[in-house]
Amino acid sequence: MPIIYLSPSTQENNLYVNGGTEEEWMNRLADAMEPYLTAAGIRFSRNTPDMTALSSIRASNAGNYDLHLALHSNAAPEEQYGQARGILVYYYPGSVEGKRAAQLIANGLKTIYPLPNKVRAESTTAIGEVRRVRAPSVFLELGYHDNPDDAVWIQTNLDAIARNLVLSLTEYFGLPFLEPQSPRPAMVDVSWGYLNIRDKPSTTAAVLAKAYDGTRLTVLNQWEDWYVVKLDGMVGWASSQFITLL
Repeated sequence: MPIIYLSPSTQENNLYVNGGTEEEWMNRLADAMEPYLTAAGIRFSRNTPDMTALSSIRASNAGNYDLHLALHSNAAPEEQYGQARGILVYYYPGSVEGKRAAQLIANGLKTIYPLPNKVRAESTTAIGEVRRVRAPSVFLELGYHDNPDDAVWIQTNLDAIARNLVLSLTEYFGLPFLEPQSPRPAMVDVSWGYLNIRDKPSTTAAVLAKAYDGTRLTVLNQWEDWYVVKLDGMVGWASSQFITLL
């Protein structure tokens, strides 16, 4: 299964014009994304508010991630304070996968942001979480927190934004988008040795693990004849025909 490094802002001194901080609201957005990521079978690690951009980069580079996604909101220069609006989705020039992810995310956000013509993907070498990250990286500037309209849009649409971002991620990874469901206990039920837990819902997808008959696991979601399952902390896909819900 794909795994991302989710890096909400740690900038606690960047104040929203109507209350709260960039760190607070981007962490709330990451919180809202987690159920959608789990539903789609996208694994994730996440930084913590006590970290910095530098330690987030180090943590990301220490793992084997398929994508690094940094969540931020923007601020206009002092002379334009409160006047700018729009969403910027940054990627590193020359990163084919970073560009593809950024364009998918930008296109998705155009469908829910009030000013779609002000949403664009753009390359940069100026941002550490784009330039210094080993995995393909996307750095999202989700509106301007010094603009009252943008700030309110972020604060009142966290779930819609989270859903939209994960929808774009499922397109990027070639996975079906699924709405969150309550986890259900289950058991492998095969008449032979084991059931393959796979990377994607396909009999040709890579095998991540083998679950023997009688093995207990958790069903997180379903798509067609496949379950998203969790086994010993690992998330993958398995044929629903050989799993009994308990």
